[in-house]
Amino acid sequence: MKKGLLDILKGKFLVSDDAPKNWLFIIFASHSADKKVHQIAALNEEVKELRNQFFDVHKDVQRMKLESKIAEKLSNDELYPSEVPPKKIRVKSTK
Repeated sequence: MKKGLLDILKGKFLVSDDAPKNWLFIIFASHSADKKVHQIAALNEEVKELRNQFFDVHKDVQRMKLESKIAEKLSNDELYPSEVPPKKIRVKSTK
């Protein structure tokens, strides 16, 4: 076990008789890791873009919910806000 670990640390597996097989695996692992890094970067960019789009839409919705904007839209249909404010109805319990 100790000899095997020392051989790995010294890099003997890269120059032994079956080294081409090891090199192919190292190249494959490196390429796979590089591909994953590019995928993660692309997904992070997509997340940033979608987050910005969400905030833009959220801001527009907040503006559309304002009473002044609603009154403006409904004035075309001749609907106007009430001049008399609403009254609270209070129910007293009879216990």
